[in-house]
Amino acid sequence: MKLAIRHPQRRQDDRQDRRLRKGISIIPSLFTSANIAMGYYAIVQVTQVSAAEPWHFDLAAKAIGAAVLFDSLDGFLARLMHVSSDFGRELDSLADVVTFGVAPALLAFMWGFHMLPALSYPLMHTRMVQLGAIASLTFLIAGASRLARFNIQINPQPSNPGRPDRKYFVGMPIPAAAGVLASAVHYAAGEPLDAWWQAVLWLLLVFGCAFLMVSTWRFFSTKGIDPRSRHPFQTVVLVAVLIAGLWQFSRPFLVILAFGYLLSGIVWRLQWIFRRRPGPPPLPPLKEVPAS
Repeated sequence: MKLAIRHPQRRQDDRQDRRLRKGISIIPSLFTSANIAMGYYAIVQVTQVSAAEPWHFDLAAKAIGAAVLFDSLDGFLARLMHVSSDFGRELDSLADVVTFGVAPALLAFMWGFHMLPALSYPLMHTRMVQLGAIASLTFLIAGASRLARFNIQINPQPSNPGRPDRKYFVGMPIPAAAGVLASAVHYAAGEPLDAWWQAVLWLLLVFGCAFLMVSTWRFFSTKGIDPRSRHPFQTVVLVAVLIAGLWQFSRPFLVILAFGYLLSGIVWRLQWIFRRRPGPPPLPPLKEVPAS
């Protein structure tokens, strides 16, 4: 019986390849760690807000927006480098709970309800703060439930399915929901709400985002895009325009982008409802009457 003897140089090359793959697999986790850092920074900024320094709200909203970018990049790099792992997925989910669950829920409560002036309606102020706390908690629970459902489902099916060759999210992703709330705060430059009717609209928005996260409605996903494929010149121009718009007009640009994504799921759902509406029943066939 012959024994296979491996060359020492080949064993050394294998060890170097394993170290290289291990080093590459750390890169997506670094972006996930940056995601957690942005969430922690947002929470710290919210806790430092006062009536004289409302700009901490804007910094918290910017941190959540940066975390959305980091969250997209870690998944993009993991698919590009083929280094997806169970550890990376679990770390990403835990990071999302903190950054896109706890941080935006706290931001939504403090910016839209806690800082609301009492004016001449103290009872309405108290009730609005209580409802705001319930809405913020609902957002957090819905976001955590959305992540748990995403982790255990193998092939989720939306209630309004699209083309079979395209990938969709079932329910609004929690980073997108957090981006909606953060974009609204950033659009206001961190200035808290000062009217009860504004707080009512904010309450409906927070509840609406929570509902969309746990719904089975269809939302567009970029996971179907192959990062290694060639992209046409139009795509490069579009990305350049998006970067320029974000740099020059971040407040209206982010609001349009975030709320446009939110409305896209609602529009797809309404289209599906109207498309599958049954028409009038067919007329029964005519019977031949024998001639008399």
